Amino acid sequence: MCIGVPGQICAISGQQAKVDVCGIQRDVDLTLVGVTDEQGQSRIGQWVLVHVGFAMSVIDEAEARDTLAALQNMFDVEPDVGALMWGEDR
Repeated sequence: MCIGVPGQICAISGQQAKVDVCGIQRDVDLTLVGVTDEQGQSRIGQWVLVHVGFAMSVIDEAEARDTLAALQNMFDVEPDVGALMWGEDR
């Protein structure tokens, strides 16, 4: 099963971004979604669905928060889900 985790773009350098995922900043490739939106505005502040280091799609904040809540509920019954949200170090 593949799971994407929502994160908010904090900074962009070239095609790479720093994305905040549950308080952890991760390096994410923006090649698939682009560094600007359809109006040419920077994606900083926007939410993306991250999978294996790539932003797979842009999502709105409500969808991001709903997905994070669902992942938290999964974590409550299956602690291995925590690695998706907080990384292996937590």
